[in-house]
Amino acid sequence: MVYKEVPLPWMPSAKAKIPQLVEQQIKTEKEAAMLHGVKTPRYLHIASNQTNRWGHHRSYRLQVVSFAGDHLPESESTERSMSWARYKVAITKHKDEEQTSSSLYSQNYMWSPYVDFSKYIEDNEMIVNEDLVAWVTAGFLHIPHAEDIPNTVTIGNGGGVILRPHNYFNEDPSIHSPDGVYFIPGSESDCEYNKMACLEKDQCSSTLEPFTYHGFEGVMKFD
Repeated sequence: MVYKEVPLPWMPSAKAKIPQLVEQQIKTEKEAAMLHGVKTPRYLHIASNQTNRWGHHRSYRLQVVSFAGDHLPESESTERSMSWARYKVAITKHKDEEQTSSSLYSQNYMWSPYVDFSKYIEDNEMIVNEDLVAWVTAGFLHIPHAEDIPNTVTIGNGGGVILRPHNYFNEDPSIHSPDGVYFIPGSESDCEYNKMACLEKDQCSSTLEPFTYHGFEGVMKFD
C-alpha cells in the first residue's frame, strides 16, 4: 500500500494523499520467503491465471495471526535445525522430496540437522505457474502470570492461519447451502419460515407432566 496525492474534487487547488493498493507479483522462492519481524504484504494471495466472471484472478488469501517470540539468531550453530521458524510465510515450488519443514531426528544432532528447511529456499526456483506449497509459522509467546491460575485464558493467547477464497467464486457460495433460510419482513413468527417460533406445535416434542420435588416426605426415620 502506498499513498497517492490527488486533487480534492470540491477544491482542485488543494491536494490530499489517499491510500492506494499496489499489486505486485512474486516470482521466486526467495522473494516469497517472508521473515518474522519484517513487514509482510497486507493481502497475500496465491492466484491462478483463471478469472471469475467479474474478470478478477481466482485466488486464495493467506491471513496469518502470529505473536511468536524472537527467533534464535542465525549465527547460532543450532539454528539450522529450526530454520523453518525464521519465516512467517514461505512459498516454495512443490517437490516430492520436500515433505516436511523439520524432522524428529534433527534433535539428535542439531548442528547437522536431518532436514534444513532453509535449503528449500536457497535454490531460489521460479514459482510462477507451478504447483506451490505455503509454509506458514504461527504461534504466540506466553509469559505465565497470576491470572493463569487455575485456568489460562485463551482469548488473546493464540495464533493461526486463515485460508480464504478471494475472488475464487462469482458470489458468496454459502447462499447455495441447502439449509439456508430466507426471512422476509413479518415472517419472524411464522412457523413455515422460523421453526423456533412454534416449538409448542412441534409434533416430535414430548409433553411431560410438571415435576415437583417434595423432599423426604413419607420417608420413615429410625433412631
